[in-house]
Amino acid sequence: MSERMLPFVVEHDGSDTPVVVRVGAERAQIRKMLTERGAALLRGFEVGSVDGFDAVVRALSGAPLTYSERSSPRSTIKGQVYTSTDYPPAEEIFLHNENSYQATWPQTLFFYCIQPALTQGATPLADIREVYRRIDPAVREEFRRRKWMVVRNFHVDFGHRWSHVFNTEDRAEVEAYCRPRGIRLEWRDDGGLRTTAIRDAIHRHPRSGEEVWFNHATFFHVTTLAPEIQEGLRSMFDDADLPTNTYFGDGGPIPDDVVAHLRAGYRAASTRFDYERDDILVVDNMLAAHGREPFTGPRKVAVAMAEPSA
Repeated sequence: MSERMLPFVVEHDGSDTPVVVRVGAERAQIRKMLTERGAALLRGFEVGSVDGFDAVVRALSGAPLTYSERSSPRSTIKGQVYTSTDYPPAEEIFLHNENSYQATWPQTLFFYCIQPALTQGATPLADIREVYRRIDPAVREEFRRRKWMVVRNFHVDFGHRWSHVFNTEDRAEVEAYCRPRGIRLEWRDDGGLRTTAIRDAIHRHPRSGEEVWFNHATFFHVTTLAPEIQEGLRSMFDDADLPTNTYFGDGGPIPDDVVAHLRAGYRAASTRFDYERDDILVVDNMLAAHGREPFTGPRKVAVAMAEPSA
């Protein structure tokens, strides 16, 4: 485990100072520690509501972003504050960097614990600088050279509909969105859509200058799904028609053992903590991957995204 990945904790000092005032006063220090540690935890404050959470986001990072090119089910709570991924509680969500499959992505993520789970339910974190170091150099260099490709199939009667993902029913609007973002489209005869995008696997952090392993190649690969889900999907679809899958950027398959090696690197670099009510976790999206543990009980965590990459 990378010691610097442990979230920097900003604790309530017992005063009457509201959290948004404290964050505003210590913004420079929090931002500095966020770049060093990858995550910060605001703990012990009375956030009080989604409005209070939104105010903290704005104090630290400016206006929150709209969730676009959706890859997971979320519900809007208010404005640009969303539920965390609405997957069944028994399922793990593997570590990933938010929207790293897109041409631009949020630099900063915010998680607000409205209701902790009874058991588990953490947002595990992995320092992706450490993930990068743990990957076999030959594997890293192959991805640097070949890049990676994400293929998404939006079926009419299964999974996410393209209209939900792109927030429009207008095909022309989808095409206008995708074209400048390097997303190739293929409209299917049955009304579905296939999209393909080729992205870099390794990026350089804009403030620290460090090289980071920043991609969805592992998360979107079919073998990262639970075995029973893999089996179910492959019984329904050919690999080319799976809802999501990844390849090398030239279209070549990523060997299963390579993806297993990448998953092991994420897990070895990961750490966790238990949420407390009113916790706000702030994550530098290019320094820390995040996931979700399975859980029991009425867990409710709100999410906001801010600071679009250049």
